[in-house]
Amino acid sequence: MPRLDDTGFRPLDAQELTGRARTHLLQLESPRCLLHAAVAGPFLALHAAAAHDGIDLRPASSFRDFDRQCLIWNEKFRGDRPLLDRSGQVLLAASLPVAERIEAILAWSALPGASRHHWGTDLDVYDAAALPADERPRLVPEEYREGGPFARLDAWLTSHAARFGFFRPYAAERGGVAPEPWHISHARVAEDCLARLDAAVLREALSSVELEGAGEIDRRIDDWHARFVRAVDAAPAAALMASLSPVSARELGDDGRMV
Repeated sequence: MPRLDDTGFRPLDAQELTGRARTHLLQLESPRCLLHAAVAGPFLALHAAAAHDGIDLRPASSFRDFDRQCLIWNEKFRGDRPLLDRSGQVLLAASLPVAERIEAILAWSALPGASRHHWGTDLDVYDAAALPADERPRLVPEEYREGGPFARLDAWLTSHAARFGFFRPYAAERGGVAPEPWHISHARVAEDCLARLDAAVLREALSSVELEGAGEIDRRIDDWHARFVRAVDAAPAAALMASLSPVSARELGDDGRMV
């Protein structure tokens, strides 16, 4: 296995890139989440800075493995889980041709093997202090707009995320994944993972799994990859520079443990 550099970074192999291995991950206990070992320290620093400004930054989702992504995909394809259009309106999955159904899924959920959550670099975040204790975030755009419970978090991330090496890969409408203001990504590690996850790696990961719509996916995988994997916002220079700082797993102390 390649050695870690001073930031705790090493390139991921194909199993790690596609969520079929966990050898790159670190379990944090507070806030509880599973992240790439080189991302855990920067995220804890981001979390502490948010807390200083009165924001209780919590991950609604961090690492997600290949099998979980397969389950989400198949349930959405079959209509067992809500399927939404790009504006957030519910669709009837069974009424859509296969290609249109796949497009609708991809607007909000990645193909198994193609999710940035596999890398341990990306999180869906919200401000727990802005919700009643018995409520969970819905992770819909209106929550992060003016008047929504997470509008302050949205503005805070715009001002501060890059200082800790993070950015939002789905900030703008690019004709692929719909904008996700809750989704943050660690610039350095994620950019390297994105460069390594080509269509061939994705095709191999999908070759031995039972996936709804598999025939259409295989036929158009190069197109899906270009539009829904590659077409993201580039990491700002400030985030890339900050993400070179050597805040690694070795500095976590009692906040984390290797898995």
